This record gives sequence, C-alpha cells and structure tokens, in this order.
Amino acid sequence: MRKVLVTGSAGFIGFHLSTLLLKEGFSVVGFDGMTDYYDIRIKQRRHQMLLQNQHFVEHLGMLEDSDAIRDLVLEEQPDIIVHLAAQAGVRYSLENPRAYLDSNIVGTFNIMEAARESGVDHLLMASTSSVYGANEEMPFDELERVETPMTFYAATKKANESMGHSYAHLWNLPTTMFRFFTVYGPWGRPDMALFKFTKGILEGTPIDIYNHGEMYRDFTFVTDLVRGIRLLIDAVPVRPESRADVPEGDSLSPVAPFRVVNIGNSEKIKLTDFIDAIEEECGRPANRNYMEMQKGDVPATWANADLLKTLTGYQPQTNFKEGVAQFVSWYRDYYAV
Repeated sequence: MRKVLVTGSAGFIGFHLSTLLLKEGFSVVGFDGMTDYYDIRIKQRRHQMLLQNQHFVEHLGMLEDSDAIRDLVLEEQPDIIVHLAAQAGVRYSLENPRAYLDSNIVGTFNIMEAARESGVDHLLMASTSSVYGANEEMPFDELERVETPMTFYAATKKANESMGHSYAHLWNLPTTMFRFFTVYGPWGRPDMALFKFTKGILEGTPIDIYNHGEMYRDFTFVTDLVRGIRLLIDAVPVRPESRADVPEGDSLSPVAPFRVVNIGNSEKIKLTDFIDAIEEECGRPANRNYMEMQKGDVPATWANADLLKTLTGYQPQTNFKEGVAQFVSWYRDYYAV
C-alpha cells in the first residue's frame, strides 16, 4: 500500500483527492492547518468524512512550522507528497499579502526540504492558471513564458514553480507542478464564485458580476481535476540525458526531473452562461450587479491540456451545466435549502 501525504487535506481539492486515493487503495496522511480564512466547520466536516476510512490519518499544524513538517514527514515516511495547502484566494492577496508569503513561500520551502531529506519518490505541488497573468495568447500552454503575474498570489505560485525546479535539479527530486483552472464542485470554498452566486440566487440577494459579465473561464470540475492529479502521480518525471531527449510539446526540464502540467477542461465558458446555468438549477433569476473589472483580475483563462492527455491518456470532460447541477444539489442538501 503506497502512502501519500496530502497537505491541505481538509481543503476543497485536498478532500476530494484524499477521497479518491483512499478509494484506490492508497494510505493517506492528511495535514491541514484548519485556518479560519473561511468557515472552519466545512473543513472539519471534510476531515470527519475522511476519518471514517481506517487508512486515513489526520495531522493538524501549520506549514510555516518547519520542525512540525520535518517531524511529520520523517515519522510517516510517505512515498509521495501532494502539496495542495496554501493561502488561497486571488482577491484576498490584495488585502493580506503577508499571509501568502508565510504560507505559500515559507510553507512550500518547508515541504520541499522535508521531501528532499526523506527522499520521496515523487513530489507534486499545486500552482495556478493565474501565473499566466497578462498573457493573451490562448489556450494557455505550459511552454509559454509566465513573466507577468497580476497578483501577489500568482507571484507566490510562480515562485513555487521556480523553487521546485531548483530542488529537482539540485537534489534529483522528481517534481510535478500542476496549474489549476477555476476549479468548482461540491464541497467548494465559500469565497469562490459558484458558491457566492448560488447563495445569492437562493437568498434573493445581489451577486457581483465583474467586467460587466465579459469574463471567460475554463471551469474545471473538481472530480476531473483530482483524477488528473491521481494519474500524474504515476507520471514521474525523469531527468533527460540531453535537451534533445525532451519530447516536443513536453514541459519537462532539460536539466531536472521537473515538469509543469495544466489541468483544465480545455473549454472557455462565458461567465454569464455559467450564471444562467446556476439560475436554471436554482429555479429563480439572479439579482445581477454588474461591476467594473477588479484589480489584478484577468478577462479570460483557457487551458491547453494536451500534455496531461499525453502523459496520462486522460482529459477532463465534465460539462459545466452538469457540474453546476451537482454543486447546487450539494448546496441545497448541506444547507437544507
């Protein structure tokens, strides 16, 4: 039984990934800080559900605590680390950038150090489509330069990619970074658009729609996303002998066992069409408050996920209307509305 350490296991994506890994026969060590960035009761409920499986172990602590991270990894000796824990939220990074420095930079460094010392088989770490920043050529490709992050959140994730590459090169630590594209689904975060829109529509309160609705996102259903992560666990990057050995279209580093992979639905959906789908599922219209573009936001994201399919044979495919229906059903059940 292979053992996986999942950081952020009480988080939205970490919970779904842990659930999938347990179903597939992995032993999962969950680590989470249970921070109060959003309703901690949802996080606690996620862990309660995971703890019903005897092969899930819970550890609570903060990423910034280097001794706790080191002790955990050396004690549990995981074969694989999937590092998902981070200070999330693009807009919150404008209000509290230090939280992103502490969690996303210092915390990720602590994870990499522990992975290096323990010699894990594969380190996988979350990045974001936000690293593409001001890039305009779409769909976004992993081989594009990412030199124009628009928020400090995006900057910390870009830094994580650079940090990961350096450790992969120096210590021959197989490392995969995955870039997420607007993940949504049941058990989602209350600060995310789908959650806010559903809540507002059902309660009859206004929902804020930025850039007057001229926004496009590559909405990726959470179970599709974690299936991609699960398959990438087995796609361990190997340091090539020369640059000529890097396959065309592969983001594999020529000097390290390191790769970056987009995980997206490969479909650009207009925000107002997404809201239309929520209205249909809720059975009532939204009170739409159209607003200007927000600082640090981008008008569109769209993933080229060809590399994911090449590496794993898999591509996300849940239609956004189907995904919205599953979320609204979960929301009504969870909040009894």
